[in-house]
Amino acid sequence: MDASFEPKIIALVCNWCTYTAADLAGTSRLKYPANVRLVRLMCTGMIDVKYVIKAFLEGADGVFIGGCHPGDCHYINGNLKARKRIRSVGSILENFGFDPGRLTLQWIGASEGPEFARHMTEFVDTIKKLGPNPIKTRMIL
Repeated sequence: MDASFEPKIIALVCNWCTYTAADLAGTSRLKYPANVRLVRLMCTGMIDVKYVIKAFLEGADGVFIGGCHPGDCHYINGNLKARKRIRSVGSILENFGFDPGRLTLQWIGASEGPEFARHMTEFVDTIKKLGPNPIKTRMIL
């Protein structure tokens, strides 16, 4: 494992819950890795599998998806739709040579700033252990 490796993490997050938790973490001055790039969506139910795969193909080392807790979705069941879609992505990633641990889905409520910071830190640590995206090592520059 390269000690200087800092993973590039794309976080696709729900506007109503996980993004608000990220904002709370920031205003509470909680620390989490700076190499996480948030992409705010109105709902995780909007996530299309092709965008998750595209993130990896364009060099993301990990993709984090954060949404409302089941039963709390502002769009009734968008988070449950996301869970169903994301479950199927694991086998697709394996077929491309990716460890399915590079993708995670977590439920983080709006008032859970500390949990957001913890999940981000744990996910970045997991990706550091997995090393760089395998696509990066296969690219011809």
